[in-house]
This record gives sequence, structure tokens and C-alpha cells, in this order.
Amino acid sequence: MLLERVDLAGRLATERRNYGGPVNTETCAVPGRADLQAAASRLQRLIRRTPVLELTGPDLRDLGVPGRVVLKLELLQHVGVFKARGAMNTLLSTPVPAGGVVAASGGNHGAAVAWAARQAGVAARIFVPATSPQAKLERIASYGAELAVVPGFYPDALAASQEWAAGRDVLQVHAYDQASVVAGQGTLGLEIAEQVPDASTVLVSCGGGGLYAGVALGAACPVLPVEPRLCPTLHAAIEHGGPIPAEVAGVAADSMGAAAAGQIAYA
Repeated sequence: MLLERVDLAGRLATERRNYGGPVNTETCAVPGRADLQAAASRLQRLIRRTPVLELTGPDLRDLGVPGRVVLKLELLQHVGVFKARGAMNTLLSTPVPAGGVVAASGGNHGAAVAWAARQAGVAARIFVPATSPQAKLERIASYGAELAVVPGFYPDALAASQEWAAGRDVLQVHAYDQASVVAGQGTLGLEIAEQVPDASTVLVSCGGGGLYAGVALGAACPVLPVEPRLCPTLHAAIEHGGPIPAEVAGVAADSMGAAAAGQIAYA
């Protein structure tokens, strides 16, 4: 494992307080139902089918929400986060070059890619911003990945990872705007449809929108994205008529502060 501090000759602003940056304006392939079902088949023995928990009694009353509330306990997934689904599906559905895989992440996606790479027996290099919590960096390193710590925020780490990957024989795994990643996350939606067939609405947290897009494709009922007020990337995209850089802040920014909503989520 290599812990490396990357300095891109001043081009990465160390004091920038927003997540602005280059946005991929190319049309992204949106996975279909068949892609989700293929992902579910690939992941069947590799990813946990996490349980659901229905809130009752005081728990439901304290929440203050009328009606029935069921939680999907994805914190029990490998790596402790849903992103293991998309990372593993990408490595299983896409040829991995001799150089292995590379990803940029605020922490959770990086851990998922590192875990999936270790399971697949390939090398992984993860670019993370210096603003990522130390606990997340240690978790990525614990799976054997090489860490490159970049001054700034997630867009800076993404730009650094793309520059490093240029000309190298590696597979880039995007955190949320890649069809194979979204299809993997969509297996969660398929599970919800089976576990809670009478659900009327699914609420999904939304940063770059990979989970929201996947669940919306897999669930059998309407799916509503929920954003922190200070991380309004999808809201900004809807208002603007397409993904744009959005200024984000607050305690959720390290995990949900994407540079902009993904093209797939917006589509």
C-alpha cells in the first residue's frame, strides 16, 4: 500500500470552498431493466441481500411520519455501504486491464472499489481529496489499495485520477455516472420490490445520483430523491435544465457533495 501526497503544481485549489469543476456533458448510457437483472445474477453470491426493518411503536411515533415506514438496512452491506454493488458489478461486467482499476472518491466509493478489486485479485489506485475523513482513508487502505491524496475536494480528486489514468492501461470506475455502477446499485431497487411489494414510495438519499438512478430503475413504485439542503446537486440540475456544478457544504458534503448530479440521474 502506498500513501502518496499529490501536488498538481498549484492547479488544484487547496482552499476552494465549493464542489465546482468540470462536468461530463457527453450523453451517458442509461442501463435498462435487463442490465439490472444481469447485475443481480452476477452479484448473487457476492453481495449481501440486506434485510428490511419496519418501524413500529415509539420508533415510528418519534419519527413523526404518518403511515408505514420500512428501512432498507444497507449499512449491513460489505464495506458498510451500497456502493459495493456498483463497484463489484463493474469489475465483473467489464474487462479489467493489466494495470487494474482507478477511482476518485470522497471515501465510500473508494472503499467499495478497493474491496471489489481485492476480491477480484486486481490492483486498485484510489484518489481522494484531502478533505476526506481519516477514518475513510484508513478503511480504503485496509483493503490494499494505493491511496493518492489530492489537495481540495472531490472534483480535484476526480480530475487527478483522470489525468493519471490517461495513457495507462487501467479501468476507471466512476462513483455514480457509469452504467455498470448504476446497474449494480439498481439491484437494491430490485430487492426492495421483492421485500416490500406493497411500498407506495421509496425515498433515496441523493448526492451524484447513482443510487437514486439505480433504485428508480429497479423499484416497482415511485422513487423520490432526497438531498441535504446544502448539497442540492440534482435540484440545481433540474432548475438549470441539466447537470451543473453546485456549491455544497455541511456535514454531509464529504459523502454526498458531488461536483454535480450525474447525467444518468438527470436523465
